[in-house]
Parts: sequence; C-alpha cells; structure tokens
Amino acid sequence: MTTQKTYRAVAIGRTDKGGYGHGLHTAYKEVDNVEFTAVADEDDEGRAEGQETTGAPRAYADWQEMLKEEQPDIVSVCPRWTDCHLEMVLACIEVGAHVYCEKPMTWNLEEGDEIVSMADAAGKKVAVAHQAVYLPRVQVLKKFLQEGGIGEVEAIYAHGKQDRRGGGEDMIVLGTHLFNMMRYFVGDVDWMSGHVMAQGREIEPSDVREAGEPVGPIAGDCVNSYFAFKSGVVGTFDSRQYENSGGGMRYGMEIVGSEGRLALRGGSGSDLMIYPHPIFTPSDAEQQWKALDIAPDEPLPTGNHLAIVDLIEAAEQGREPISSARAAVAALEMILGAYESQITGARVSMPMPRRHPLVAWKER
Repeated sequence: MTTQKTYRAVAIGRTDKGGYGHGLHTAYKEVDNVEFTAVADEDDEGRAEGQETTGAPRAYADWQEMLKEEQPDIVSVCPRWTDCHLEMVLACIEVGAHVYCEKPMTWNLEEGDEIVSMADAAGKKVAVAHQAVYLPRVQVLKKFLQEGGIGEVEAIYAHGKQDRRGGGEDMIVLGTHLFNMMRYFVGDVDWMSGHVMAQGREIEPSDVREAGEPVGPIAGDCVNSYFAFKSGVVGTFDSRQYENSGGGMRYGMEIVGSEGRLALRGGSGSDLMIYPHPIFTPSDAEQQWKALDIAPDEPLPTGNHLAIVDLIEAAEQGREPISSARAAVAALEMILGAYESQITGARVSMPMPRRHPLVAWKER
C-alpha cells in the first residue's frame, strides 16, 4: 500500500534514436498519486507529439535541463537504444529520482553493475521494462507453479521470436524478456553453456557486428543455450533466423513439471495451455492440451502502468522492484554468457566476467 505522497514524474525520449520505447512515457495516466509534468526530446516533432500524448504541461529539448528544472521523483528513460541509458539513468539518480528504464537496461555488464551500485548507494530504485512479469496472469502463474500446479518444476524451454533477427539480435532484443521471466519463476542461474553459429558454422571474430537496433555487439544467426539454475531446474533457449517467423508464434516457453507441463506463447503468456499429465504421450487421444484460464489476459502495455505502481511501492517499502536493475543485469548475463561459452569452449559460472565477451574477443 502506497502513502498519500504525490510524486512528480517526467519522461526522456529520443525520436529516431530509440524513441519512447514501448509506451514508457504513457505509464502514468491512471496512477492517482503521480503528477506527470514534462517530456524531453531533442526532435521538435517528437517532442510535440510526446507532450500531446502524455498531456504534459511542459516539454524540453534538453533532458538534462528538464531534470534540473523539474526535480522529478520518478523518470522514465524511454529510448530503446542502450547507448544513452547509463548517462541518463545515473543523472536521474543524481537528482534524487527513481527510474523506470527501457530494456535492455545496458549493453554490457560493467555499466549495469554501475547503475546497481549507484542506485543502492543513493537509496533509489531502478525498475526495467520487462512488462510481462508485472501482469496478473504471469504473477498468478508463478503462484500456480509454487503451489505445485504441475508438480515439481523440472525444466523451462524458451524460444526466441526467430524472425529475420534470429540468433544474436533476437536473443538480446526479445530474449531478455524470456530470461527475466525464467528467473522470475525459478531463481538465479548457477552456470550455463552456449553454442552460437553463423551460416551453419561456428562464429568467428569477423561475425561480430552491431544490431539493427543499437543494443551493443551481437553475433550469429543461431543460438542454443543451456542453463543450470540454483533451484535445480534446467533451462534452454534457442533462436534461429527464419524469413517467416510464423507470426511470432515460436516466441515463448514450455515449463515442464513432474505432473504436467505448460506452454506459453507470446511475451505475456496470453496463449497459455496446460498438459495435465505426468508423462507426455502425444499418441494418447485422451491426453490433450487444455487452455489454462487462471487470470485475466491483460495487454503487455498494462505492464508499464503496473511497473510504476510497483516502483512506488518498492521505494516506500524499501524493497527491490519486481523487475529490478539487479534482475536486468542477471538477464544480460544469460545473454552474454552464450558468447563467453562459445568463445572459451567451456561452461560459464555466474557471476561471469564483466567485460563484454565479443568486445574482448575482437581485441585479441
């Protein structure tokens, strides 16, 4: 339960340079104890549109000026591109604000660690826009698993969207949601291994490139990862490049338990099915998949609103946000660990080396 304090909020966007993410600037409209006061965008048209969309009374071309003048309590750092996140998030913390940041929070672990460290030192909270874990259906599903809905959870098999970005780009742009959700369900990774290929062969340093959406260096058009969670659960992730992704229906995960299994498709579990049988027997006509209607199916953007409510509660209760900066760093480790394992030919223990493995590989 939040207090009656009214929070001042603003948003930073960058039209044509990561934009406003997936609606992070509109997350405040139905939060009663938040006064949304301003947007910042260096692009004139984008700034005007952002102000109109949010109803903010003020708009700035310079986000640093906005922070100085508005002295906000909460800031949405909206750009999808990660090149600006460190500077923006640290500046927000320095003026005393909590932060809601677009994912991926950073492109490397060193910057992620810096954000976590500074937020802790300042007593500020940083939440990251892995919206799905805030949705009622996913939260009820976690409770369903904890209460033995499919027995003891044994494995999670996650799949990227696998469109033209399949492989390394899919893994960081969309896979980050899956990795965050895997950890939300079953906890921290102990160690992992990965296999990364390009055009049917092992990747080479010459395969390292920038993603189409600037989120740091990537490599490969086919990724397969294996995770050993501290809870004893095993996990996998796969992404391969396809021209036809099947409308994104490859994207999701299966959760296997001792008494049944679940299938989630889409980033929010909107297509949720259960196979309530301990042994998977496709040939048995009486053992069918069934819809699991355990909570309302909310659209993914609802997660932005719920994230702000949770961020305020986390600040007032002195706890971590549901999707915290620390969790975002752990999800990034699951991404970069695939490259580290591929390059070294060995499994990777967590926490892993902090230098980005592809950057270090290219500089050898």
